[in-house]
Amino acid sequence: MTDKVLSLLGICRKAGKLASGEFQTEAAVKGGKAFLVVLSEDASANTKNKFHNMARNYKVPVLEYSEKEKLGHSIGKELRSTAAVLDEGLAKDVLSAAKDGTVH
Repeated sequence: MTDKVLSLLGICRKAGKLASGEFQTEAAVKGGKAFLVVLSEDASANTKNKFHNMARNYKVPVLEYSEKEKLGHSIGKELRSTAAVLDEGLAKDVLSAAKDGTVH
């Protein structure tokens, strides 16, 4: 069974509409380019708190989804705890596909 959320994140990366890793994700949020922050469910509590607070301040939705390994693999990387979708339409598609996930 294919995971539609992870597949969409791969499409975002191929389209150049994804920032991944803590540094790039933070820069995208603070630069006003992020329409969605994706956190792995197994990210550290510190990472989760940091990005939830940052996203709340910048009014960006947050989706906690999957594990670091699967999140990274879906975008052609190693482990990834954070990513930011840089396209509004793709962000809506990811949120729609994850309607059973935890969205804040």
